Amino acid sequence: MPSAEVHFVRRGQWLRAAVLGANDGIISTASLIVGVAAAGGARDEILTAAFAGLTAGAMSMAAGEYVSVSSQADSEAADLEREKRALREHPRAELRELTQIYVDRGLTPALALEVAGQLMAKDALSAHARDELGFNEETGAKPILAASASAISFAVGAAMPTLAAILAPHDRTVVAVSIAALIFLAALGALGAWLGGAPLVRPTLRVAFWGALAMAVTAGIGALVGRAV
Repeated sequence: MPSAEVHFVRRGQWLRAAVLGANDGIISTASLIVGVAAAGGARDEILTAAFAGLTAGAMSMAAGEYVSVSSQADSEAADLEREKRALREHPRAELRELTQIYVDRGLTPALALEVAGQLMAKDALSAHARDELGFNEETGAKPILAASASAISFAVGAAMPTLAAILAPHDRTVVAVSIAALIFLAALGALGAWLGGAPLVRPTLRVAFWGALAMAVTAGIGALVGRAV
């Protein structure tokens, strides 16, 4: 008997938030460290900025992800409420609507009507939520899960360039943090692709490229500001 298929879409709810959080943590904290170091900041100023960025970023990511996903959940709940009312007030029209969906997917009209009738007899709201609205329990909005994954992954991501800044000699902070951040970003891109079942090369290069660009821009601005003040 063939083994059960693994569907990576089931990981989408937490994987997106975790990868985004870790990516933001690495890039923003590394850029902050590089910017302060390029501006001529002392070691204690660099580390203060790094830890402040880690804490503020994790809280910001959690709050932003919770608000965003909660809005999605509210929208889904409103759609379900409208669908529930339509099923109660216009059941025949809803049956025809579901039947047409199955006809459009390739069933004959007679079979589509039979399938729609049986599914609606069992759980009409679930049938319409799944096939008309595209909702299901596995990929539905989960604000707490998304916020937690985002905050934790941001903190872990931010800790990596922070650790590099702690260990590096002060006069090598920019180079050490930049190299460490690029390595972490490449690893993150590969890990995210692997967890999502996607090819590794393109996501790895994409994450590393944008991280390098962000740090280069921040370092350049930091150097200009350092000379100006």
